[in-house]
Amino acid sequence: MQYRRLGRSGLRVSTFSLGSWVTYHNQVDASAAVEMMAAAFAGGVNFFDNAEVYAGGKSEEVMGQALKTLGWPRLNYIVSTKFFWGLDRQGEAVNRKDTLNRKYLMQAIDGSLKRMGLEHIDLVYCHRPDPSTPIEETVRAMSDMITQGKAQYWGTSEWSAADIHAAWAVADRHHLHKPVMEQPQYHLFHRKRVEQEYARLYEDIGLGLTTWSPLASGLLTGKYRQGVPDGSRATLPNMASFRDSLTDAKKNAAVAELEPIAQELGASVAQLALAWVAKNPRVSSVITGASRLSQLESNLGALALLDKLTPEVMARIDAVTLPLSE
Repeated sequence: MQYRRLGRSGLRVSTFSLGSWVTYHNQVDASAAVEMMAAAFAGGVNFFDNAEVYAGGKSEEVMGQALKTLGWPRLNYIVSTKFFWGLDRQGEAVNRKDTLNRKYLMQAIDGSLKRMGLEHIDLVYCHRPDPSTPIEETVRAMSDMITQGKAQYWGTSEWSAADIHAAWAVADRHHLHKPVMEQPQYHLFHRKRVEQEYARLYEDIGLGLTTWSPLASGLLTGKYRQGVPDGSRATLPNMASFRDSLTDAKKNAAVAELEPIAQELGASVAQLALAWVAKNPRVSSVITGASRLSQLESNLGALALLDKLTPEVMARIDAVTLPLSE
């Protein structure tokens, strides 16, 4: 495994990490989580990603149970969670959903700590921007989590470059803990935010990236070329909104064109796509997902491709995918 600094911080995260979105509780129970987290850890993975909203809090519980069973020294692994949507979706809970106000955030961190059975969470993210809450209020709450020892670093997920910079400027002006990382979607068909919109932030504020959906929710594995197969994550109720993009004819044709390139490198298309994301030096960690041990092992095999992605190979990949990227 390779390790990279998380932006300008001193924290080192594994180039490939393991996430729990969609899988934990829905497809992966506590015993399976133990098996896969143990295998990932043995392969050098030290970062495990989660979020309050995943499976309505059950994903954090599954990961917490797995961590307790595994019994690793706390210094040896990094866990994350994310806040925004809340768990109480009832109409009267107006301060517990779709918000980043102080009341919600300071209670949300306590809930995540309890579900995961931890004294602190290493990385906490604002899962989406909240235009209805003053950014200074959000920044102060996130900074206070760190000051109180409940978190180590904070960042954002799917925020605009302007909002990230504004949050950083507020923290800088008031001597608060600054946002360190952003978690954006990034894959061969979704590039512009990482490669263009955030371009100034890497040098200006030292932004690090922990990217999600490197396989475009499975599109880049090639398994959706003939439609949606039984048992795939696209059949899950909470993935309904992704089905049209997964069966996009032009993108699936492009995936087919990537197969000869992958074969020349002795890899699968999925491994090629994962390695492509990791090849970007601005990416601190590529968050992968798996519902089976074989998937996890295949994903980690992408590490061997990094040195094979020469400028010539990258140009060939771009020729196929860049015209279809957003």
